[in-house]
Amino acid sequence: MIYDFPDPTAPIRQGDIFIGIPRIDLSLKEVLVADEDGDRVTNWEELANQGPVKIIVPVRPVAAIVATQDCDAIRSPDITLCEIREFREIERKSKDTASAKGWKSILTQHARINQKWFYLPPNEQLGFSKKMGVDFLVTLRVPREDLENLRLFRRGRLNDTADEHFRERIGEFFRRYPYDEWYILDSDEFLEYKKEYKDVEPFPWQAS
Repeated sequence: MIYDFPDPTAPIRQGDIFIGIPRIDLSLKEVLVADEDGDRVTNWEELANQGPVKIIVPVRPVAAIVATQDCDAIRSPDITLCEIREFREIERKSKDTASAKGWKSILTQHARINQKWFYLPPNEQLGFSKKMGVDFLVTLRVPREDLENLRLFRRGRLNDTADEHFRERIGEFFRRYPYDEWYILDSDEFLEYKKEYKDVEPFPWQAS
C-alpha cells in the first residue's frame, strides 16, 4: 500500500520500519544498581554525580521507524527511531471508530490537527494486522553500527510518497508551538471541553 520492501543489504534510511527494537523503561525514583556488594535500589539524584554506574533496567522489544534523516543515518554514531504502536492507543478519538466514514474523518481531518502521530495502515508483510501509528512523543536511540548489523529486523520502509509526508510531519511536530488550546474558552465552554479531555485543568479565569 504505502510501503516498499528494500533489499536486506540496502543502507538504513529515514522511514525504515524495524520490528524488535529495544525500549528501556527507566524510573529515576527507583534505580536498581548492580555493584560488588549486590543489587540495591536508590534514586538517580544520589547517582548523578558519581560517574558511570551499572544499573539493571527492564527492556522490551517494540516496533519503531527511523526518524533520523538519510544523510545522518549514513554516518551519525546514533540513529533515532520513533515507537510504533496500535493506532487506537495513540489517537484517543479512534477508540470506538468502526465505520469507513469515521476512519476517513480521523485519518484525513484529524491528521491535519494532531501532529503527534503518523498513521500506518495494516500490512501482513510488516506484521501489522491492525491500524498502527508512529508516536512522535516516544523516541529511541540506538548505535548506528549495531542497527546496521540488525537489518534483518527491518521489515520494510515507507514509499516515496509516504516518506515525504513523514519527513514533513516530523518537522511540524518538533517546530510546533506548544500551548494549552483550551485557554481561550470561557467557563461553560471549558466544562464542555473537559468532558472530552478529562485530564485538563482550568485556567484561573475559567474557574466557575
